[in-house]
Order: sequence, then structure tokens, then C-alpha cells
Amino acid sequence: MTKRPKSPSNTTRDTTENDSKRVRTNNDNNNKNDDKMITEETVTWGDWMGAHKTGADIDHESERIDRQKAAFGGDTIARLKDLNVLIVGCAGVGVETAKNLILSNVGGVVLWDEVVCEEVHRGSNFYVTPEHIQEGNVTLAEASLGELRTLNPFCRVDILAKTDGDALGDKVVLSKDVLGTHRPYAAIVVTKLLPKKELFRLNETARANGIAFIMAISNGVTSSIFSDFGPHHEITDATGEPTQTLAVSNVEVLEEKPKLLQVGGVKDGEKVVIVTVAQNDHGLEDGDVVVMEDMRDGMEGLNGKSFTVKRVAIASPTAAKVDTRGVAFKTALSLPTSSVISNFERQYDFYKTAFDEEEGDSDKKMPVRTITIFNRLALVLNDDNGKKLLEDPSIASIDIFGKYQSGGLLNQVRPPITKQYRSLAETLEKTPVPQMLRGEDWELGKGVDVHLSISAALNFHEKAGHWPRLHNADDASQLVKVAEEISKERKTVEGSCWGQNIQYGFPMGETRELDEKRIARYSRLFPTELSGFCAFLGGATAQEVIKASGKFTPIDQWVHHEEGALVVDECKSNVGPLFGSRYDHQISIMGKDFQAQLANQRVFLVGCGALGCEYLKGLALMGVGTGKDGKIWVTDMDRIEVSNLSRQFLFRQNDVGHPKSVRGAMVVKKWNPAVNIEALEKKVGNDSEDHFDDKFWESLSVCWNALDNVQARQYTDACCLSYSKPLLESGTLGTKCNHEVILPFRTSTYNDGKESDDNEAQIAMCTLRSFPYLPKHCIEFAKQAYFSDYFEFGPDVYETFREDKMAFFEQLDTMEPGEQSRSLRMIKAFIDLQEEAGGNIDFNGCVRIAFSRMMKDFRTSVLDLCHSADEMEKSSDKKFWTGTKRRPRPADWTNPIPLLMEYLYSTSNLYASIWQVEVVRDRDQFQSVVDELKLEQPQWEPSGEKVDLSEGDDEDGDSGAGGEDDEKLKAELYKIDTSKLQPAQPAEFEKDDDLNFHIDFLTASTNMRSWNYDIKASARHTVKVTAGKIIPALATTTAMVCGLVDIEYCKLVLGLQSQGIDKFLNSNINLAAGSGNFTTFAPDPPIPILTGLESPQPKSFTSWDKMEISCMTKEMSVDQLVQYIARLFGVTVDRIFLHGDAEDKAIFNAMDKKKLDWAIDFAEDGKVTVSDGVFTQWPQVRMAVQMLGRLPPTSGQRVVFKSQVEKVKVALDQTKESFMKKFTGTVSNAYHQVYRPSEEGEEQDYFDSVFKGRDYVTLGIDCHTETKEDITLPCVKYMFSHNKN
Repeated sequence: MTKRPKSPSNTTRDTTENDSKRVRTNNDNNNKNDDKMITEETVTWGDWMGAHKTGADIDHESERIDRQKAAFGGDTIARLKDLNVLIVGCAGVGVETAKNLILSNVGGVVLWDEVVCEEVHRGSNFYVTPEHIQEGNVTLAEASLGELRTLNPFCRVDILAKTDGDALGDKVVLSKDVLGTHRPYAAIVVTKLLPKKELFRLNETARANGIAFIMAISNGVTSSIFSDFGPHHEITDATGEPTQTLAVSNVEVLEEKPKLLQVGGVKDGEKVVIVTVAQNDHGLEDGDVVVMEDMRDGMEGLNGKSFTVKRVAIASPTAAKVDTRGVAFKTALSLPTSSVISNFERQYDFYKTAFDEEEGDSDKKMPVRTITIFNRLALVLNDDNGKKLLEDPSIASIDIFGKYQSGGLLNQVRPPITKQYRSLAETLEKTPVPQMLRGEDWELGKGVDVHLSISAALNFHEKAGHWPRLHNADDASQLVKVAEEISKERKTVEGSCWGQNIQYGFPMGETRELDEKRIARYSRLFPTELSGFCAFLGGATAQEVIKASGKFTPIDQWVHHEEGALVVDECKSNVGPLFGSRYDHQISIMGKDFQAQLANQRVFLVGCGALGCEYLKGLALMGVGTGKDGKIWVTDMDRIEVSNLSRQFLFRQNDVGHPKSVRGAMVVKKWNPAVNIEALEKKVGNDSEDHFDDKFWESLSVCWNALDNVQARQYTDACCLSYSKPLLESGTLGTKCNHEVILPFRTSTYNDGKESDDNEAQIAMCTLRSFPYLPKHCIEFAKQAYFSDYFEFGPDVYETFREDKMAFFEQLDTMEPGEQSRSLRMIKAFIDLQEEAGGNIDFNGCVRIAFSRMMKDFRTSVLDLCHSADEMEKSSDKKFWTGTKRRPRPADWTNPIPLLMEYLYSTSNLYASIWQVEVVRDRDQFQSVVDELKLEQPQWEPSGEKVDLSEGDDEDGDSGAGGEDDEKLKAELYKIDTSKLQPAQPAEFEKDDDLNFHIDFLTASTNMRSWNYDIKASARHTVKVTAGKIIPALATTTAMVCGLVDIEYCKLVLGLQSQGIDKFLNSNINLAAGSGNFTTFAPDPPIPILTGLESPQPKSFTSWDKMEISCMTKEMSVDQLVQYIARLFGVTVDRIFLHGDAEDKAIFNAMDKKKLDWAIDFAEDGKVTVSDGVFTQWPQVRMAVQMLGRLPPTSGQRVVFKSQVEKVKVALDQTKESFMKKFTGTVSNAYHQVYRPSEEGEEQDYFDSVFKGRDYVTLGIDCHTETKEDITLPCVKYMFSHNKN
């Protein structure tokens, strides 16, 4: 009986079955401690995979925060559990902040707000219900508690217990055991202004005790956020951007730095160490720090050592015009640095000689440019890091760098940054130019008036005993006076905030009048909150709290946002009186007529994921679609998954598996029963235009995107262009987000930009296949080759063959040669497996298959590769394994490492799923199966087959395979009786189902390949994120950007587009990198498209424009349409086609019209006359015509050639007839004839349904002038009546 695989030979002690089961792994910078797999020992194959876990073993918490983990990294995720947060105030901003922090999985959240619920609170706090209000004594904190607790069972949530003393006193705030966690508060968030003394005391208490203090307040159309991390705050990662891991391909010691080589801080003639990396662009700056790793061949002493690096550049004569993007330059950089310098020195001398000859004795210097060499870095050896290195006795001297042969990595590290922050009291007084979210407002100093308004409100409350009241003119007048007094007092205080002129963000010291209108408005609207501002602040504030972990840069310390454009009509009878509606705050700001318009808005929300949930919330809170004519449509094809729960806050655990749109609509309908909402599970695209038809689109007020892919965004944007509808667009990526307001005829559109989902740098296939040197290479190969071949492509082509052999061979003929070979070999392998298993594959057979794959992929192929490389070394007398090429080691089943068993376990079970055999999850049971099979390692011998050792970028290593072997395989497969073959079920890769063995297989195969090549192993989550192309997603970023879009939507309803696009705001914000990365700007105007026409014809148009041609009474023929366009614009029409269609179809093509003049004539003497054009389309007829001209009339061979020409004549006549039928027929009939699918079935039925439902077609027109210049015309909307045809 075989023994369990033991630990590798370097294990310090024997292992037993009772040992903790762990496997040592490497974690990248953003995923440290991801899978809790690191211990001092590596022991028997263990429990770190996912598919065997069921019931209590499943880590539900980890599943929930999967996408968040991709953004924050494992270390930060762990630190977040140490954060307890006190939230003061539970109106809109408070509940939004609490929601986002709970979803972010902080340790605990405590709420405090003793304000009793009223109806108006339902306009911003989505958890306040009519029952809370009816009870009459439920506080906002109490009303919010229940639902907030259900957001995340892994976060402790409670309300601050009522005390006899000060509820926010030091005894409470400085508790050492918050919520039983044995930890104090890490942050205090204040979401409403408190009395001045209490507010300042709370801030000072926080500062003195290492507690972050965040204040976020929303008053009317003004919002402000203040962040204070105390006098000493360490930032461990300022931006959160991934650090670089660079593969070393060479290290050289230059004894004397050449004159042309430029390295900051290194003088000519000094020694310098140059490192060449495999990447074309290292992406580092002067002063960045790297740590060496994986150095070998006598350089092991450098591992773990830190170095400061400098960029390397070289001087080149400007006249040389070196193309740094050209192939020649890049090829030259592959040479040793000394050779590169020699080449540049020769070039320099050549141009210098020519320059001196031309200039003579002139003192003029030759123009020189500096070219940065982005694949090289210089190590700094004269700073603290370098001196430490050279003082290390194990290093000896700089000469150690000259030993380099192969391997090595440079890992970028970011040293911690320490910052000091000022108190609330100090910054309220001494912030001369407070930041505004809108950049131009900041530069103009408009933040001064907001800042003074806050100071004035605090003083006002101190004197009056109450806050400014809603629409109270006396309070507003008094607040203005207080603000003016404060400004006057501060005028003589250096660095203070007072009413002075600000130009381009700089204080000028000249007194200016305060903006009384804005300050008075701040007072009149002080008690109100708008849901959009609350969401914006709630997202940004929660992200600030997360920065208490040390991750990311806090804002610098204030950011204000004001949207005065929302106040368009302060008519008393429009903004009041108020009678206790949930919409009172909205009405008091934007008016009753605004609320009436909101109620009858018709909104199409596309997507109900993280963005969609936030937007549904905002729409319900605002009262959109509550009128007789109003409605919200929300569509999403996806079902709710566990990983959605960390940011899609409308869903709970019991919603998993249900449609997102349906469950989301149910929740907001409960919040606001008056909302008229319809949930759909339909994709929005070219294949759903029978549902989302003209009537639907034309009825909409706005299309609102909540999508996660470019293709869908492009489609909805195109629809908005076609139907002239506004579009609200947004997107997030971790801490980054953007939003865009697209207004008909006023702004550019989404499709005006160029964006693609496929924007990742590709890795050369030769690197993945034979010469990996980074963990990501192993992950990509495991996904692209192993998983795809074994479980997707292989079973798929096998099933195609098994179900319909003849159809498969027809399909085979359409494949590329490489894919043909791959398909045939895969099918043959699947058939061979069944023959070896006696005709039926059971679980034992699956284990044998998995073992065979394991031996081939991690042993045989490695031995073959090394053998071929050794033979090449012998024949060339050159060392093969140099630079980034690592000599791999083969797996050995006779002395197995634990990973072999992990691979065997996951692969066997995956094959069981493919062959529809019951899986074996139990580890001990699986071990018994393996023991009984007595698997033996095959004996390796050189196969004699050629191993590809090339280093090119060939996409497919098998592209040259095929030929006779493929023909033999085809013949063999033709004879197979497919009725006796066992069915197989191809896998559909699903990264979020831990029970399907997919990520387990990828992790095991990735790390086996990493073991082969001595590359650091990858954590399971790292594999999942990389292979699954997981997009980092955060509740904080989503909420913030959605809040901004909600505000822009209000402007749309108010009709502000008629006042100019500068009333609207687009954004591009990174919440991780400080307030300097809060970028907003007005939308861009439409991009003009030049027609090429001369006046009086239009010289340009935009993508919004259409040319309408109405033929409702009588249709035009295609001929008439061509003539009409020609007359109208003075052009020659080349082609008319479906607008936006990229295929080579057309309802009119001038080339086809020319065929009407082509002729094939047979003379009585037997000669044939053929127009030259015929030969362009039917070149094969040329030989027949020539032979008919040569052969005598009596020749019997003429019959054959004449027959060939006659067939072409028939084809020509048919072409003419077909053209004339379209040309003289109606445009709609021609369109129907050309674009209707040829095969009967669903596609044809769908086309007919859409075509019959429309009384127009959209056409594109290619044309040119008499001088052959191309003319560009807008889309033509050709309108007709089906009844007239």
C-alpha cells in the first residue's frame, strides 16, 4: 500500500496525519496573508483548497469580501477587522456611512443619534419606516440598527447605550472594549454639526488618543468633509497601486561610467551597477526602492537587500533621430550595456565629426537629446541602503554583481510615509483656500464662503441656541453678519480663511465682499439633506475611515462641494409651505414643480449590480416614477452571488441565486410603495430590440447605465444617440471611479471615445509555454493551456464529434491548421481514455487520467525540454539557461511533494465532473483510492520529438503541426462508432463556486508549474483574481460616484441643459490617493465631424445629427435615393448600407452598377468578346476565352471552354438581374433583401419582428466629390410606410 506523499526533504521533522495542514506560499504585495497558508513547516497535503469544504468548513466571510480583497489586499482586510467606528448622526449621511463601513467589513460600528424619526427623514434614511414614525419615540439610530445589522453578519453593529451623563463624553469615546472586541474606537465620524464646544472637544479627544476624526455634513446644496488623522499618522501604502515585480535578465558592473551614460548622482568615471530587466518598461522613478530576491549562482547574499534605484539614460545627437519605438532600437537594447554604449558612442562620434566640419571654429554646441532606457536601472550604492550592503561581510564588495548568470527579481517596495494633520478648530480658521470639488470653484476661492458659513453656523448656534431654520430670512441675515464678522476678525491673522481675492488658487491679500447670496442660501437650507449628497459623502467618508488602517492617503483635510445650480426657483409658493412629506427637503430646495416632474419621469436603469443598487435606492428616495405616467424599468440578467453581498447592499444571504433586478425592485418598492417599477431579466443589445423597441425608447426620459462592460455601454450609448435621449454613465475600479453626463446635441458621447475591455498587456506564448519567470506566467498558462484544453476546448470538440461526426468534419475544414491538429488530438485522447478504461470511465479512471496529465505536464515535458536544451548547448557551445530562462526541475512521484496530491485531488474530481461521475470530496477517501491504484511513475527516455526552444512571440506552439499525422488521425476518427462513446460535459469556468474544483485546479497546477521553475508559489486568492480577471470593487467608491450622478440627474429634471453644459459635472476620482485626485470638470461639447463639403452645405456635424428622408406616402427606389443624395450634396454615391454595420453588405454599391455595362458576346465565327471587368470578378474565365480565340472552330475542345464561358455569362446575367431588382425596387425591400438572415429559424423570425415594428431604416452613405475626395455624411433615417409597399 502506497504511503501518503511526505513533505519535501528540507522539512525539519517527520510529519503525521494530525499535523496542521498548511502549504507555504508567496503572496504578492496586495494579497499578503490571503489564505492563511504560511507556517514554518510544509506538511502533508492539506485543507487550503476550497472544493472539499462543506457546511461549517466554508469561509463565508471570505466569500463575501472577495472583490474587496482584490482592491485592498489581505493585510488591509485583516486590519479592517481591528477598526471600531463611532458614527454620530443617523440621518442621510450617517446611515450611508454606516452602510458602507459595515459592507467594508470593519470590526464594529456604533451609532448615536437621539433625534426621533419623522416623515421627512424617509427622504434620505432608507431604513426609516412608517411604523417607526407612528410609534413616535423611535430614534434615527434605533430605526437604522436592525437593517444595518443584516448587511453583514461578520460586523458588529449596535447603538450607543443611553447614559445619565454626556452621551459622547470621554468615558464613552475612550472605551477600551467597544462591542466586546477588547479594542477601542479607531475612528469617530460626525455627520451633523454639533455645538461648537462639544465638536471641538470631541476632535481634540480623538487627536490626543490616536483616533481618526472625520466630519461629513450636508446642508441643502452644500456638502463638506473634514479628515483629521492626528499629529502623527503613518501611511503604509499611499496609493494602493500594485508594486512592480521586475525580472532580472542581466547585471553588469561598469568600472567607469561612460560620458554618454546618464545616471543621477553618478559622476563620469565612477563605478556603476546596471541591472537590465525583462520588461520593456520598468515603470520606476529615481529614488524608488527595490528589494532583490531569487538571486543565485553566488549572489544569494543579495536576496532581501534593499536598493535605491535611478533611471538610466543615454545622450544621443538630435540629428540622429533615433526611433525609440522602432524594432531596431528595441533589438539593440537586448545587447549588454557595454555594447549598447559602444553603439551610441560610434553614432555620437559620427554626428559630432559632421557637426564640427559644418560649424568650423564656432562655439556652438551640437544639439543632444536624452533617451531614457526603460529596461535598465542603476543601483545606488552611496546612500544608506547601499552603504549597509557594502558593510555586510557576506557581500565583500561591489564585485559580487559581476557574478550574474541567470534568475533574480526586483520587488518594488514603498517606504512608509508619516504625516501630521491639524485640528478642526485650527483648520476652520487657518485654511486660506479651502478645496472645492469643482476645480474652477477652488481656483476662484469659492471655498472661502463655504468655510466661513460653517464657522458662522457654529457661532450662530452658540449665540442663538439653535441652528439656522429652514427658509428663515432673519436667521439667514444674521448668519451673513456673523460670517462677515469672522472674516473681518481673521483679516490680520496670517494664513487664515477670510474674504480676500483668490486667483488661480492663490490668496492675493486684497479684501473682497463675501458672497452674501450663497451664505444666506446656506442658512435658509441648513436643515435639509439631499439623498445624492448623502450618498456622495457616505462613500467618501467611509473610505476615509478605512485609511485608519494605514492604507491609502487621507484627504488634505477639507473638501467642499456646492451645487447652487439646483436652486433655480425660490418662489415661496413653489418651495413651501411644507406639510410633512417625505420629499419636503427636496421640495424646499428645488420646488413642488420639480417633485411633480420627478414623479412622472420614465427611467431605464440598465444593470442592477453595485451601481444599480445605489441608483435604485436614490430613485426610490427621490420619488422618481411615483406619478401616473412615471415608471422605472430595471434590467439585469445576472443572479445574486455571495461575493455580491459586500457591495450590492439591497441583497442578503437569502437572496443568493435569485435575479438581481427582481430582488432589487422588491426592496425599493418596500421602501417607497408609490414607485412604479418593473424588473426585467433581459439583455440590452442587438438581440433584444423586439422588446426594447422604438415605442419603449421614445417614451423614456433618461437612460441610466449601471454596467460593467464596454460593449454594453457602447450599445446603450448608440441607442441614446438614435433616440436623442440623455444618458448617465459611470464606472468604478477599486478606489477609482468616473461618471459622465451625456446630453443630446450638447455633449460628446461615450462612443466618441475609444475604449475596450481588452486592454491588458499580452504575455508572449513562448514565455508562458517554456520559459516562465513570474508567478503570473504560471497562472496564465494554467488557465489558457491546462484548464482550457482539458476541461473546456477538449470536451467541447469531443462532444461535437460524438454527437454529429459529419458536422464536426465540416466544421474542421473552417479551422486554422493549428486548431485542426489540436482538435483531432484532443478527440483521439478522449477516445483513447475510454479504451484504456474498458469503455466506461469511472472515478478510478479519472484518477488515472489526472495522474497521466500530471506526469506529462510536470515531469515528462520538463525532462524533454531540459534534454533538448542540453543538446543545443552541446552543439552551439553556448550556455542556454541564462537571463530569465530558468532550468526547470521535474516532479518526482517516488518522493512526492504535497502539491502533487493537491493537483491529483482537484484534477481527478474535475475529470469526474467532465465524465459525469460522482466526485470524491472526502480527503481520506480520495487518499484510499490513490493508495489502491498503486500509481507508478513512468520511466522517462528521450522521445526524439522536437521540443520548441524558440523565444519568439508565436501565438501557438502547434501551428506548424499537422500534415500527414493529421490526415491519419482524420482517417482513424472517420471509422469510430460514435454511438458507443461516453458523453462528456464541458466545464464552464466559474471562479466564484468553490465546490466546482476550478480554482483548486488552477491553484494546484499554477504552483506545480511554479515549483518546476523555482518560482514563488501563488496564494489561492491571487490565482482566483488573476485567472478570473476579477475587477476590484468597493462599496465606498460605488456609493460616492452614484451620489454625484444622482445630483446630476436632478439637474436634468430641472432642465439645466438649456443653461449650458457648464452647469453639469463629470468626474474622475481616486479615493485612495488624497484630495488632489478629486478631479471634476464640465462635460465636453460634441466632437465635430468634418463633411468635406463646401458652403452652403454643412461643413461639419456631430454624432447626434441625423438626416431624415420621409417617404411615408410613396417610397423611393434605390435609384431615386442615389440620385437624391447626389443632387442634394453634389456628390457621387459609392455605397449605401446599414448605418454602423461593419460587414461588406450594401443595398447599393457603385461597383455593382458598373457590372451593368459588362458583357459576354458570342460571335457567329465562334469568337468571344468579354468586358475587362468580367475578369476581375471571374478571373478563371480568362483562360477559357483565350483558348476559344486560339482553337479552330472544328476543335472538339471548344465545347469545354465554351461551357465555362457560358456559365460565367449566366452568373453575370443573374448578377445584373439581382442588382436591377434592388436598384429599381424600394429602399425598404432592398434593405430587407440584403440584411434578412438567409437561414430560416429564430434569427430570421427576430429580424422580421423588428423590421415590421419599425417604419424606418438607418443608412450610412459613402460618397465622393468630382475630385475624388471622400465626403462624410451623417446617419440617414429613411422613413417609409409598410402599408404602402
